[in-house]
Amino acid sequence: MEGSLFIQGIIIGLTLAVPVGPISLLCIQRSISDGRLHGIISGIGVASSDSFYAAVSFLGLTIISGLIMTQQYLFRFLAGIVLIFVGIRVFLSIPTAAGTRTGHETFLKDYLSMAAIAIANPLTLLFFLVIVPGFGVVIHGNSLLSAMEFVAGVFFGSVVWWILLCGSVGTMRTRISEQNLRLINRISGILISFFGAAMLLLLVITVGSGA
Repeated sequence: MEGSLFIQGIIIGLTLAVPVGPISLLCIQRSISDGRLHGIISGIGVASSDSFYAAVSFLGLTIISGLIMTQQYLFRFLAGIVLIFVGIRVFLSIPTAAGTRTGHETFLKDYLSMAAIAIANPLTLLFFLVIVPGFGVVIHGNSLLSAMEFVAGVFFGSVVWWILLCGSVGTMRTRISEQNLRLINRISGILISFFGAAMLLLLVITVGSGA
């Protein structure tokens, strides 16, 4: 892949962020239930985790990447459990109409919770270690300046996507009734819990096949 590392990082950041999964559903649900800014801040938390894994892989930090991959089953187990409980919480949550003052989560909690969920998925690191070289990016033995350029691109590309997605979804909030908000929460909660359960099932199959 030709071009600056920043541009390559943007493309890879978008490649990571665009696919719909439990994290996307959570950000969308927060945008609809709490407002677009809550969804965007949550997305920035995801972008931060993606950037962390990009830095680890690009700089060839074998101690950190080795530790994460060695403990990947634990991380995947924790992520699955968290997604199930988060899905249940979303399912049971009581939505309120836009403009109503409620006890929404703080922006800091939005950011930290999504960053923690995203970083608990070691498959993101595997993406950078295995898939990224296919883009033509050589991720080992590079300077700190090059790493900063690449990681900044990953972060920028991911953040742009979350701003576009959550901003667009958030604009619809004022047009959605409380009844429909409740339905959205129910569907989102079921799907998020399903993703968590599927992650645990896949983990059991992987561990079982390797035994």
